Amino acid sequence: MSKQSRKDFLKKSALGFAGLTMAPFAAQAAAGSMNQLQPRKWNELFSANDKIRVAAIGMGIIAHFNVRTALQVPGVELVAVADVYDSRLTRAKEEYGNHLFTTKDYREILNRSDVDVVIISTPDHWHSKMAIDSLEAGKHVFCEKPMVQKVEEGNEVIRAFDRTDLVFQVGSQFSSDMIFLKAAELYKSGSIGQLNQIVATYNRNSSLGAWQYSIPDSANPNNVDWDAFLGHAPQRPWDPTRYFRWRNYDDYGTGVAGDLFVHLFTGIHTVLNSNGPTAVAAFGGLNSWHDGRDAEDLVCGQYQYSETENHPEFTCVLQSNLADGGGSGTQFLFIGDEGSLEINPGSSIRLNRVPRRDPSIDELVRGYNSVFTFAEADQQRFERQLREQQANKVEYKPEMNQSEEYRAPGGYDSRLDHFVNFFDSIRNGAPQNQNPYKGFRAAAPSLLTNISLRENRILRWDPENLRMA
Repeated sequence: MSKQSRKDFLKKSALGFAGLTMAPFAAQAAAGSMNQLQPRKWNELFSANDKIRVAAIGMGIIAHFNVRTALQVPGVELVAVADVYDSRLTRAKEEYGNHLFTTKDYREILNRSDVDVVIISTPDHWHSKMAIDSLEAGKHVFCEKPMVQKVEEGNEVIRAFDRTDLVFQVGSQFSSDMIFLKAAELYKSGSIGQLNQIVATYNRNSSLGAWQYSIPDSANPNNVDWDAFLGHAPQRPWDPTRYFRWRNYDDYGTGVAGDLFVHLFTGIHTVLNSNGPTAVAAFGGLNSWHDGRDAEDLVCGQYQYSETENHPEFTCVLQSNLADGGGSGTQFLFIGDEGSLEINPGSSIRLNRVPRRDPSIDELVRGYNSVFTFAEADQQRFERQLREQQANKVEYKPEMNQSEEYRAPGGYDSRLDHFVNFFDSIRNGAPQNQNPYKGFRAAAPSLLTNISLRENRILRWDPENLRMA
């Protein structure tokens, strides 16, 4: 994309940031069909006798979701757990069995011969270090998103991955979600014509959604290895708020963009088979959750995607607001010149087509058009000529609108599909849905969003070569 000012860049979107205050996701009143998607039959891929032994590094909230989901796959066993908080090690044994090996030092897990796979669910600032250490120890890796905390760490992880024959899955489950995979089919079939814009939101409006997690009064430096938690982060005195609510702080997390935009980019890239944007601009601030955090609670990003063999040039607008009283949740709108795809992750896709039409004679002659400014005789001549020209044309009617809806089955869990893909890759060599290349291509523009916001400038990114342009 040629050089341009920030102001000109922001004008390129038909909706711009203002479009996020509109209602792009409202279902259109049109007759259409509803289709039930069928779950993947994956049980036959695995045998309960074919053991894969898993260790969890980090046993916070998302770790329990990851472990419980992984254990639904036949043959998967949890053998070891690492966490810097004694209470979480105790809870792991209460929930998964006294046989578990537990430690505060994740390196002890990497030295164990009975561990095939590690699931890394730690604060973001530990992801790259632990992932590289795990690969070098010969372990397959499932690493929570974002894959890295800093852009410069991405290629280091990729190089470590490339040196091995190991499987590495980044934990952004939209890449395995049947809804996004179906949307990819619909997009590739040309269902919406030529794509020109994407608008996506990931909003919340609760204290838990804003990462104000509960803090036990019993936690202290005697039962939390604070130095191990900090690692290479700036040294600070013991602070339970920073430990239990680490997502709120730049020293350990990646803010709204790193935590939530990664999902949005993953969904978009899955549908389009895209490598990512070439320009990033963002605005936002800390507007609502004044609890000592330094991470913004409202971020709006705008992204320019260059033309590739998989998609045309288009503009993308993303939003995440942790104080959204409208409760709009997570939604995507892929807009083309012949239709749109409205996606609710893990739930449904709605394909809307409103055929482009010529205005009616009444609209041309008496509507918001220049004809009514002509002299009366010129208006009459214009209308007479139009009626002669359009005598044989079919008049547009609202029922010509077309819509189709596709729904996931009740109880569908895209996280399970993501782990199925991970273990299928380990056991059967199946292609990974979110390897480190794809994981970094979702993480990088998210992290650049934070930089653009704070430095108030447009950033250029080379998504093919994974470097600043």
